[in-house]
Amino acid sequence: MSDPDLLAKLFQGDPRSIARSITKVESGSEGAAELMKAVFPRTGNAIVIGITGAPGAGKSSLVDKLALYYKDQGEKVGIVCIDPSSPFSGGAILGDRIRMATLGMDKNVFIRSMATRGNLGGLSRATVDAVSILDAAGFDKVIVETVGVGQDEVEIVKTADVSVVVLVPGMGDDIQAIKAGIMEIGDVFVINKADREGVIRTQKELEALLGLAHRPDMWMPPIVRTVATESKGIEDLSAAITSYFDFQKAETGALKFWSDALGLENVHTEIVEDQKVRVAMLPIGESRIELLEPTSEDSPISKFLEKRGGGIHHIAVEVDDITASLAKLKSQGMRLIDEEPRIGAEGCLVAFVHPAATNGVLLELVQTND
Repeated sequence: MSDPDLLAKLFQGDPRSIARSITKVESGSEGAAELMKAVFPRTGNAIVIGITGAPGAGKSSLVDKLALYYKDQGEKVGIVCIDPSSPFSGGAILGDRIRMATLGMDKNVFIRSMATRGNLGGLSRATVDAVSILDAAGFDKVIVETVGVGQDEVEIVKTADVSVVVLVPGMGDDIQAIKAGIMEIGDVFVINKADREGVIRTQKELEALLGLAHRPDMWMPPIVRTVATESKGIEDLSAAITSYFDFQKAETGALKFWSDALGLENVHTEIVEDQKVRVAMLPIGESRIELLEPTSEDSPISKFLEKRGGGIHHIAVEVDDITASLAKLKSQGMRLIDEEPRIGAEGCLVAFVHPAATNGVLLELVQTND
């Protein structure tokens, strides 16, 4: 088969052509560089999910059930499983095909096992290229399962759009198992085998560790409990993965424009649970721009976006005494949404005035704290 034929069938999603292409780049054979030059322009459509964690955490079972969930949703799923090479013989078992034997027979699922061949960081040298090939072949989700060797397994963050760290209760010192570099790469944390004793302790310790420092993007990684062998919690895991991916898109959308194009700094990001909204604050002179993103479908911001699309949602005015300001507006017959102030972002007292009282503009009164 000539390279043009190989590429044509690869882009059509032909399993044999996908396998041959990955083998070519993995072995570094002639034409591998030209192959990847043709592949890269067609990448960027798949969501790449990295699954990492200690040995015995159930990563393979989790990948199997997550892939099955995506397949049942009508999506094409590519799986790249990395197994360690023996330091003595240089061989690798590549046993994930055995664990996922049923899934591997489906035409919408492609599984590739790869050996590390001495490469550190939990991945094979050809992993990135293999992921790109699956992306170009039209797969909607590409799941990468790393070796599972411990705290130095952080290379996945360079490959995946969403990094999932899998933990399991009852494996000795939980703090030791989840500290160091692997803590910084987690976008979503999974406590698998959650039917075991000690799951609450593991979750509390994990929450405490995550609360010690904030990420630069201000994302708070969710913690999902699963029992992979029973398919419990898989839908919640999928929702958490989607949530972070959507968060990334928002970060690179409106926020990217205001921060990169206009040079404004995002000084604070916060989720206001009461309004089911995520707020990013960018000072501009003595004022500031607040970017709002809904965190659920029943958020007032979701309803606003469905009805009007993106744009200016409201104008906020700082007042010294919000209670007195509301009383004055009410005495003048102004229509109020909030007759009593409530807690908003940064712990400020806020209250909204109905657009009917302000010529169609939603007005927020804000009393800042010290």
